[in-house]
Amino acid sequence: MSGRTGRLSTAAVLRTPGGLSLRYRPRALAVGTAAALLAVGLGLVALGSGDYPMGPADVLRTLVGGGTPAEQFIVHELRLPRLVTALLVGAALSLAGTVFQSLVRNPLGSPDILGFTQGASAGALVVVVLGGSSLALAGAAVAGGLATGLVIYALAWRRGVHGYRLILVGIGIAAILTGVNGYLLTRAPLMDAARAVLWLTGSLDGRGWANAGPLLAVLVVVTPVVLVVCGPALRMMELGDDTAGALGVPVRRLRLVLLTAAVLLVSFAAAAAGPVSFVALVAPHVTKRLTRAPGPNLLPSMAVGAALLVGADLLAQRAFPGHQLPVGVVTGVIGGGYLVWLLALERRAGRL
Repeated sequence: MSGRTGRLSTAAVLRTPGGLSLRYRPRALAVGTAAALLAVGLGLVALGSGDYPMGPADVLRTLVGGGTPAEQFIVHELRLPRLVTALLVGAALSLAGTVFQSLVRNPLGSPDILGFTQGASAGALVVVVLGGSSLALAGAAVAGGLATGLVIYALAWRRGVHGYRLILVGIGIAAILTGVNGYLLTRAPLMDAARAVLWLTGSLDGRGWANAGPLLAVLVVVTPVVLVVCGPALRMMELGDDTAGALGVPVRRLRLVLLTAAVLLVSFAAAAAGPVSFVALVAPHVTKRLTRAPGPNLLPSMAVGAALLVGADLLAQRAFPGHQLPVGVVTGVIGGGYLVWLLALERRAGRL
């Protein structure tokens, strides 16, 4: 094992007896492991808390097939689907946010700001106005996110898609879609509009296996592509397109694949839980500050995002006894507070 010390996280190489080398950063590995354990711990608390409280031992016994019929129903049918959805949505949004920020080389490169979540919301609102099932709403959210991605990519294309143009086009599309969504809400029946507003805020209430299943399938397909196939090249792309191209990276093709993967993740996450705000923006920032490592930090960021959303949902359920908040309200408060604190630090350091 070898490594190089410095101000940033130390890089190390693990060599197997078969001659395979695996390069990693111990601090990033520790952060990702700690975040994953935190997400599991918060999940056990979430599974055991509520109107029917259960201890951690009871929860674990029920998860492996024990427990009373009542405990089996509460854990497996009511609480576990919501927890799994939160874990998947947090991981998907964080991975998508990390990819976007790396591609545009801008800390504000988030699907919340670039218009992709607004596109998913527009698709869902069309179903609300026209009338349709929850399955149709989820499908329309995915279609809306993908259509928005195609429009943004087409408008930002000029001998390639560069980060600055992508941000400007994305902000413009987001502003247009925000107005469209507001109009669609005024056209929806009152009860449907109330349901749509809750979905637009981002909520995990009543989520079941049908919500988690499609997102899990997308993560199983997309995550290896991003981590294994595109991850090493994504690190080189952060050096700039010219440098990456000189190193043999197919910049245009790789950017298209990564953008498609990130839009899929955002769209299916929105279909599962609504457009939960700030997770895709904040989780990569928190991960980079914790790992102190250059590059996208994809796996640790996924773990941090999952822990962040599970913790936010637990807080949303328990902060006000007798009244549950949509998880998007909590992530908005946490994310907004974090950004204000970050801006204060930058100003104190003289960078603003």
